[in-house]
Amino acid sequence: MSNTKGKIESTKDKLVGGVKEKVGKVTGNEKLELKGKIQTKKGELEGKAIEVVDQVEKTTADIAEKINDAIDKDK
Repeated sequence: MSNTKGKIESTKDKLVGGVKEKVGKVTGNEKLELKGKIQTKKGELEGKAIEVVDQVEKTTADIAEKINDAIDKDK
């Protein structure tokens, strides 16, 4: 169920983006700072999307289990 590769990628984007943002700010490189902000937000959004997918999968599995339990009771 869990998308480990996606979670790693989103965490990497958040970390690398944060570093780029800070380096850009310290060096006065606005372009690098902006790229860092964008990469950080990308990682955050990917992370949230993965959480939503994981929750939908869990909820779907729970519903399927309840349906199967109900069917088994009727037998």
